[in-house]
Amino acid sequence: MKRAKKTIISCALTGSVHTPSMSPGLPVTAEEMVEQGTAAVEAGAAILHLHARDPQDGRPSPDPEVYRPFVSALAHGTDAVINITTGGAITMTVEQRLAAALEFEPEVASLNMGSINFNFAAAAARDREWLHEWEKPYVLGSRGSIFANSFTQIETTLQLLGKERGTRFEFECYDVGHLYNLAHVVDLGLAEPPFFVQTIFGILGGIGADLDNLTHMVSIADKLFGEDYYLSAFGAGRAQMTFATASALMGGNVRVGLEDNLYLGRGELAKNNAEQVAKVARLLGELGHDIATPDEARAMLALKGRDSVKV
Repeated sequence: MKRAKKTIISCALTGSVHTPSMSPGLPVTAEEMVEQGTAAVEAGAAILHLHARDPQDGRPSPDPEVYRPFVSALAHGTDAVINITTGGAITMTVEQRLAAALEFEPEVASLNMGSINFNFAAAAARDREWLHEWEKPYVLGSRGSIFANSFTQIETTLQLLGKERGTRFEFECYDVGHLYNLAHVVDLGLAEPPFFVQTIFGILGGIGADLDNLTHMVSIADKLFGEDYYLSAFGAGRAQMTFATASALMGGNVRVGLEDNLYLGRGELAKNNAEQVAKVARLLGELGHDIATPDEARAMLALKGRDSVKV
């Protein structure tokens, strides 16, 4: 892998797994997204990974017009790298998942590198008062769902967003096979280095949150991509800071945010995304790592530049 002199912090603000009833800190409205995204950048995040939610009830939304207010505000009001999901939510069609990224042509878009079972139904087992009627059925429904990311979907996304619009990708790899899927599309000429490989641990249906798995993923990525990739890693839930630290120690980058984990520490809900960014920035500082600015992240990842985002 490429071992950069500075560490990129990505912050995934809201995602599509957690629901409003699970944490009052989870941003839902455009105003909350702007406030928390701005604070996350001030705390050290170089990249903001963005999903959208219906402002009325917090359900995941694919609508570019729901994205527009906060994408525009964050693109103009911060110097962050804007990263728009193409994963969306397990309930969305492929066309819905691509809609916002095709509309705004961000510097970076996430791209899931294979189909998996994506089971977060256990979150419905905890006693809680559900704020909205859609939440519990949505969470329970993940047990019977497949998060589909076929080669046709992957190749189409690489062509439409990458080749035609100059967007680069956060390649989300939930298992070892996803690294080989990435190597396949590289062989097809659909992706060029440097690759930003986001390894993901602890999702039920993907590779487990065992640090030996991170070592194995890095070993395979090194064989497939040599020094043509930057590693990033995150562990879901309680594994978040463990995997951030391990990734940094291996020469990789880190991702935090309320999409991946609602807590700051054991039994302590994070009040906002910036708390997690500040915590990981402190950990990196103690390890002797310098934090990459957004422009330094742009240079590392060979991005097209913030002025190219259509907002």
